[in-house]
Amino acid sequence: MTGPTTSTTSNSSTPDRSTTHILHQKVIGSRRFSNYWWALIVLLGSTGFLLAGLSSYFKINLLPFTDPTELVFIPQGAVMGFYGIAGLLLASYLWLVTLLDVGGGYNEFNRETDSIKIFRWGFPGKNRHIEINSQIQDVQAVRVEIKEGLNPRRALYLRVKGRRDIPLTRVGQPLSLTELENQGAGLARFLGVPLEGL
Repeated sequence: MTGPTTSTTSNSSTPDRSTTHILHQKVIGSRRFSNYWWALIVLLGSTGFLLAGLSSYFKINLLPFTDPTELVFIPQGAVMGFYGIAGLLLASYLWLVTLLDVGGGYNEFNRETDSIKIFRWGFPGKNRHIEINSQIQDVQAVRVEIKEGLNPRRALYLRVKGRRDIPLTRVGQPLSLTELENQGAGLARFLGVPLEGL
């Protein structure tokens, strides 16, 4: 990104409007520790189930810590084999999403060029690069959404004239209330728009 030498780039959630002209926020996608952890657990578990099913069918022990050759293939061995295959498919999906960093990207707000760029990585294909461009002058507000319960949601949205609200925060793990407040207030102050939802 080029610009006058007085420009600075900030990752802070509470930028100083007088000195900062560009606010660049990195958005964490699928490359989180929890996704690596669950992908590994599902892979190991499903491999164990599949090997148990195969051991039951071929009557050859393929697992070092137990002896599944004593299982009757129908129905026990077949069911374990089915769970193993289903688990391997799920593990493959989790690893693919994590390695491709689906949902990751950045938000960039540039007061010098009056521009906003929202970039995210998607799945392979025509939507691999998801990019939304807009003008700062079209921003009406920064909206905070807080939903508690079994499926909590804490997210920031950008309300832009003529568009649907644009999500700014990561998908999956909700932000803490303090972090959400700080990011929302800092961005609203940087853009000079109201903060809604708090």
